[in-house]
Amino acid sequence: MELFKNTNFDFLGRKWPFIGMSLVLTAAGLVSLVLKGGPRYGIDFRGGALVTVRFAKRPPVDEVRKALGKRLPIEVQEVTGTNDDIIGIDVREDKELQNARQTIVDELNASFGQNNGKLDINAAGVAALADRLRDPLQRAGVPLNEQQLQDLAKNILHFRDTPPRSGLIRNIADLSAVPGVTPQVTAVLQQELYPAPFAIRGTEVVGPKVGAELQAKAIRAVLYALGGMLVYIAFRFEWIYGFAAVIAVFHDTIITIGLFSLFNKEISLTVVAALLTLVGYSMNDTIVVFDRIRENLKILRREKLETLINKSVNQTLSRTILTSGLTLLTALSLLFFGGEVLKGFSFALVVGIIVGTYSSIFIASPILIFWQDFMESRKKPALAPAGAPRETARRAKVK
Repeated sequence: MELFKNTNFDFLGRKWPFIGMSLVLTAAGLVSLVLKGGPRYGIDFRGGALVTVRFAKRPPVDEVRKALGKRLPIEVQEVTGTNDDIIGIDVREDKELQNARQTIVDELNASFGQNNGKLDINAAGVAALADRLRDPLQRAGVPLNEQQLQDLAKNILHFRDTPPRSGLIRNIADLSAVPGVTPQVTAVLQQELYPAPFAIRGTEVVGPKVGAELQAKAIRAVLYALGGMLVYIAFRFEWIYGFAAVIAVFHDTIITIGLFSLFNKEISLTVVAALLTLVGYSMNDTIVVFDRIRENLKILRREKLETLINKSVNQTLSRTILTSGLTLLTALSLLFFGGEVLKGFSFALVVGIIVGTYSSIFIASPILIFWQDFMESRKKPALAPAGAPRETARRAKVK
């Protein structure tokens, strides 16, 4: 499908504004990285814990930050479409994590709960629940031996943790549906338990050593990807083509990371996945243009290199707009509607697609011209009639 036919835009004649914009963005990003001491890594890189809290009715995220920020250095993210918040904590040991988790529960209880000395059913374990119910059930005349009491506690917590409750009891009366919970037991439960309007649903911990290893592996993954592509393109085309393509992709990656620093966004494992995706995407776009240049070198042997590259870019324009445009729309949908968890991933894709598309045209292609001009400046002037066109077939090795 062709959107445009026989276009003749002078892309390379407008290369300098784009090169200037790239230099400004690169410099701004590098300055921001230096001033901030490097990228802002997520907890999965720097080490720490992610605690997922589910609310019966989620309060504004600013209130959660205010409640927890008094005693903990935390980061709170909303999970769009759910009643969950993800709380990031800088901890280094399991003991610190347990203390931080208890602090989270205490502060959320103080701000959003009303326990009145009762046991929180949404935070209780089997042992704590059985201990709390043992004496009250005996006083109420409920004949349960120790094994039956343990089974009752397990049944209650199993009921709490299965959908649609998924760890959050909203009303103690709902427990009447649990096997073994008679009206007498229900009365004891209402007397001894209360449902906090939130529950800790999960905790993920990454140690600092693991975080440092993840950083190193992420950097190596990007460098290996660039190196492998350089080798392939140098073999498939010519080394200067591979060099130009890798410079363009490196340019895309630096600008993307710089914008993450400028906007104070975290770099997590999902962002690294997005960076690797844009490396492949940008490289593929550049190869398409280079492949058309290589084909035209066989046909338009007496055209100037700049004219030939312009023709090649115009010939691939429809393909570039279709692929880049549709992919950009998908990435924008993720950015605006994908929720907080996908913000970093989708932001990297949006920036990478935009920067990667124009770098194929205005960064990679001019490098070929600059190299050719440099090589010609080192040669002695050829004995040729004035104004005779240069033969591009002598400037590039076609394989």
